[in-house]
Amino acid sequence: MFPRWSRALNHLSRVRPIRNVEVRDEFRAFSHRSYAKAAAAAAAAAAVPIAPDYAGNNLSGRPAVNLERMLRSKPCSLALAPDSPLRIEEPKYEGIRRMILRLMLFYSKQSRSIRGANVVYRRILHQVNKPAIYEVFNLEKTFKTTFSLLVLHMWLCLRRLKEDGKEGVEFGQYLYEIYNHDVELRVSKAGVNLLLTRWMKDLEKIFYGNIVAYDSAMLPEAKRDEMTNVIWRNVFSDDGSPRPNDTAVLRAVQAMARYACRESYCLSLTDKEAMFSGNFMFTSLKSTTD
Repeated sequence: MFPRWSRALNHLSRVRPIRNVEVRDEFRAFSHRSYAKAAAAAAAAAAVPIAPDYAGNNLSGRPAVNLERMLRSKPCSLALAPDSPLRIEEPKYEGIRRMILRLMLFYSKQSRSIRGANVVYRRILHQVNKPAIYEVFNLEKTFKTTFSLLVLHMWLCLRRLKEDGKEGVEFGQYLYEIYNHDVELRVSKAGVNLLLTRWMKDLEKIFYGNIVAYDSAMLPEAKRDEMTNVIWRNVFSDDGSPRPNDTAVLRAVQAMARYACRESYCLSLTDKEAMFSGNFMFTSLKSTTD
């Protein structure tokens, strides 16, 4: 995984930060990659603001945050309240417009799923692009960390969607295709068009490798600190080096591991309607200085 990161970072360091986007074409023609098949292959092989840029790589030199006070509350549903202004509802058309849209399959199950997946992806980007997630976890704002956080939150959603069986896996496929299309656009804009296919394959391998590692860390038989080790390798480390002895950095890694586990539990408590419509929000992260 790490040699691939080294190659990819050489060409992708200029990629713009992934921003909150809205995909409006409900009838987009998707490619035929299969999330379920690719995830199985990876498992076999493995057996909306933008954060400010930071100078330097000295994580321990940044302002301290009280990580011990974070994430103490019990897991709860992340679904938005019925009267929340953040909810996004299905458009309600009447008369001839509704009839035409029905003929165009606007209200078909597939179209509804694609619209819902677009909303879910925007929720993911909103969380990943918050300044707080970089400040609280003492992360550099780089393509690597942004991409790694994007993959982490994609895993959280895909893991929850699998709980709804075949329907959830199909919805997850739409979500994955939206993610993949967005990342491909970002890589293309970085000026690596001649090697686009190669770098997208590398990023795809990193994506599925991370997904498998996160799933493995959540297994009952996993070691107690397995999620911490996975978070260090996937998010914080660029070269696969052992976890550092620096207390501040280690606390940040452990805090993100707790965050990932808690969000997974919260999403399990989030109802199907909220997941399929995108009417949920990840836990708000606020940095609190000591």
